[in-house]
Amino acid sequence: MSASAPDDHLDALVVGGGFSGVYLLDRLREEGFDVKLVEAGSGLGGIWHWNCYPGARVDSPCWIYQYSREELWQGWDWSEVYPDYREMRAYFEHVDAKRDLSRDCIFHTRVVGAEFDEATRRWQVHTRGPDGEGTIRPRFFLMCAGFAAKVHIPKIDGLDGFAGPCHHTGLWPQDGVDLVGKRVGVLGTGASGVQVAQEAARVASHLTVFQRTPNLCLPMQQRSLDAEANAAIRRDCPDLFRARLESFGGLEYDLDPKCALDATEDERRAHFESLWELGGFKYWIGNYDDMLRDERANRFAYDFWRDKVRQRIDDPALAEKLAPAEPLHPFGCKRPSLEQWYYEIFNEDHVELVDLRETPIERATPNGLVCDGHEHALDVLVLATGFDAVTGGLTGIDIRGLDGTTLHEKWADGVRTYQGLANAGYPNLLVSYGPQAPTGFCNGPTSAEAQGDHIVECLRYLRDKGLTRIEATPESEAAWRRECLELVEPTLFPKADSWYMGANIPGKKREILMYPGGLPLYREHLAASVARGFSDYELS
Repeated sequence: MSASAPDDHLDALVVGGGFSGVYLLDRLREEGFDVKLVEAGSGLGGIWHWNCYPGARVDSPCWIYQYSREELWQGWDWSEVYPDYREMRAYFEHVDAKRDLSRDCIFHTRVVGAEFDEATRRWQVHTRGPDGEGTIRPRFFLMCAGFAAKVHIPKIDGLDGFAGPCHHTGLWPQDGVDLVGKRVGVLGTGASGVQVAQEAARVASHLTVFQRTPNLCLPMQQRSLDAEANAAIRRDCPDLFRARLESFGGLEYDLDPKCALDATEDERRAHFESLWELGGFKYWIGNYDDMLRDERANRFAYDFWRDKVRQRIDDPALAEKLAPAEPLHPFGCKRPSLEQWYYEIFNEDHVELVDLRETPIERATPNGLVCDGHEHALDVLVLATGFDAVTGGLTGIDIRGLDGTTLHEKWADGVRTYQGLANAGYPNLLVSYGPQAPTGFCNGPTSAEAQGDHIVECLRYLRDKGLTRIEATPESEAAWRRECLELVEPTLFPKADSWYMGANIPGKKREILMYPGGLPLYREHLAASVARGFSDYELS
């Protein structure tokens, strides 16, 4: 289907070919809806299509980072616990082949704007693709842009004049960038910065890591998976998929109900050691229940982390920059990254750490970055500078409500949604994996299925009742926003300037961007909405 084909029959248009969009396309087709998917890339995969920088890999174990449909996991083997982007692309190709999805996808096409036509009760979705501009007119407009659809590139004087390759990790060239024997600079130490730095250190003649805030990385404990291990995973899959729906973060484990303050020092150390050895996010969201609520409990966790990391760094001055004696923010209130050999690279003579808190970037030159009067010579500059997360994928598109207001304008003074799904003034626009939903606090595929099933249930209900319009009310939005703010207030998350709080983007309102009550409580809200016959919305 082209973006200019007649489509007044179309029930739904899904935007985005990641876990959420693919799930909705598959489920809605299964329910007999006429649905198409628009994707800017050349294939399915979402973030795993765009994230092809060196070292890009998943930070959730493969056994839960997949769809729960049995025909998909029964016929698939994983090569390692935390797959890289190439394996994730292969997985989406497997899903596509099994479910014959591409026939209903429009690739190489971006949505650039949309407005609702009240007379026809259809969205006018404006696209730009290889054949030019077009308009698609679906009944329901389903945005699945993801939390990292809009990159953030900080303003640096002279950056456009840098002579070498300079790419954001979220917009990495599909054919790659040669780092071998080059002087490589990595600006930023979030997940992508850590991953690129690990790989660049192995091949670059010199690596400069520009750090503003140290990343409180956790050990990945990566391992390969053979046929026997994959068979064991498949045996456990039904239980794993049930368990992930009942955990706070959509994982197969949950926060420990015990409190750090109730444990003895020896008990805490043994507990921390066991989680550390297990690896992954278990030290973060499998830790004591009070760790993210109580500053004393949080400090216990930070000090253990700090001491573990410092053991791996030879230079005490570097150790203080990478794992400070005093935390710059509460542990776990910025998303930790998983690392494999990150801290060891700073023991190498060809790796340099630049602390931007001490020597901020003054400007870029054709040959590198200048900090405190000193030019760091670079051949390649990697911008691992993050995203206008959660909201940016929506506010970056000219989506207009009934009164002509864009989402960017509506949310300028704070995000307002109902259940992270709908917006007052924007009928028939439903969002998956967006603001005020579990999103960044939840494993992606788990959230995609939980929200996707609810959206399918909603559209099926409307069809069965002969209804063609659904809209959130201002009152329901206000109540949902209030719940998000009230739930996060007693936690430590507001004490960190994280993308969770929108604090990484200059001028963006500082507020919690996700639903902080956990997946089970969120699902209770969705179930209650279904039980009420969606009467908490305006239906017609």
